[in-house]
Amino acid sequence: VYMLYAHPKLFTKTKDEVAEAIAPILNQPSVELASLFDEQETGIEVNFGLSEDAADRIRALRLDGLEMVPRQQRFYPQQDLLAEVVGYVNLDRQAQAGVEYTQQAALERSGQVARFLRGGNDLVKPGEIPKQLLKQDDLRLQLTVDRRLQQAARSALKQKITEFGAKRGAVLVMDVRDGALRVMATEPSFDPNQYYTYQMDQLRNWVLTDPYEPGSTFKPINVAIALEAGTVRASDSFYDDGQIYVGPWPIQNSDYSYAGARGSQTVGEIITHSSNVGMVRIMQTLKPEVYYDWLAKIELAQPTGIDLPFETAGQVKKREQFLGDPVEPAVTAFGQGFSLTPVQLLRLQGAIANGGFLVTPHVVAGLYDSAGKPHWQPSYAPPKAVFSRATAQTVLGMMEQAVEEGTGTSAKIPGYRIAGKTGTAQKSSATGGYDASARITSFVSLFPAEAPRYAVLVVVDEPQGDDAYGSTVAAPIAREVMEALIRIELISPSKAPEQPAVEE
Repeated sequence: VYMLYAHPKLFTKTKDEVAEAIAPILNQPSVELASLFDEQETGIEVNFGLSEDAADRIRALRLDGLEMVPRQQRFYPQQDLLAEVVGYVNLDRQAQAGVEYTQQAALERSGQVARFLRGGNDLVKPGEIPKQLLKQDDLRLQLTVDRRLQQAARSALKQKITEFGAKRGAVLVMDVRDGALRVMATEPSFDPNQYYTYQMDQLRNWVLTDPYEPGSTFKPINVAIALEAGTVRASDSFYDDGQIYVGPWPIQNSDYSYAGARGSQTVGEIITHSSNVGMVRIMQTLKPEVYYDWLAKIELAQPTGIDLPFETAGQVKKREQFLGDPVEPAVTAFGQGFSLTPVQLLRLQGAIANGGFLVTPHVVAGLYDSAGKPHWQPSYAPPKAVFSRATAQTVLGMMEQAVEEGTGTSAKIPGYRIAGKTGTAQKSSATGGYDASARITSFVSLFPAEAPRYAVLVVVDEPQGDDAYGSTVAAPIAREVMEALIRIELISPSKAPEQPAVEE
């Protein structure tokens, strides 16, 4: 790439003429360039990432006062496909994000210096070349991300973001056995070859840095806590009034305006219908201090330890506030009043899928040579048991029912068993309380439900329209991602697809 400098004092044409000549090549307004030329007489940085083709076109103009200085730059052939994971280095070759930042030691190669003797014909004497000079290792840093699946996820995500005019979205897919991430896609993304053309917000991997209130996708975690604490059994029933008051605060189900009170509901039915009131009833069986201790046990306020930089931990209320105000445990029961990152939620849902263990999400598999032999593999924290296998299996069954009969039906795939949960949460306002016009929709699926290997999380931020919910926005994306998984991993059906009835 080239750095383009302007020295207006050396121009032999007017500033406006120079600006108009190079504006189409730089894809910048000529007025903006002319204004830039007025700032000083020499040494103006005009563009610091000029391609070879653009540089040749500017040279062909034969304009005095323009200088192009060649610079080395890392080239990313996948462009935006893996930008969130790979990251980028700046023009000073300093790592700024992704595995470029966390794996610098594995990626760097030291330069070699050698002195040679030349013969009378000015050629280097072969015997003077050090034996190791031309030897380079063929090691490659291998990632856990599958490019085919990443592309499928990104395509599905882009389509829904456009359809619903959403602010942004993300798809994560994790192997629940060990935490290997198969997909980490956010939209809008960026091209690391042109990182300097993007706003800083687009360069930030927000699935690691931006905690949000997860809403109903956290309900299965709360049910697991109540079951594990022994205050609730799966067969227990709770009365769903549709709307209740906790102190002066009203809490109601999202469908209260047309469904009203549902009456007596089992724990599984509360998950299936995504009842806020039912969840409050369930979590009220725990003493607030016990509930709070469980939130600490599942590491809600701790980072996951992922091998990518700048991770932010979730945020929970201070203990005295949580214990002193009954509304805090109540809203936490249906996934509000606290926040966590998408990666944290994925990890917690993975514990439902894998029998109760928190694993460390990661994207680095290790250093491998061209023959596929590993030369180095990273070590991650051992899995941490938080739920019993029986509890995890029970909640998994409830989540499967939610896909079969509840709010997650739009994620169904004929012939396959899928466990899942939708979420449509209010977004907090900068001035306090919640913004009635902003919501964040999500869907988590554990697949295949009979022996889950993958946790899929889709989050779409601020979709527009009266029909923008987790079931209509996020769940269809998750279905497309799971369909891609089926094709790529050749996953066999869980059961024979249902055949339509034929009248004789």
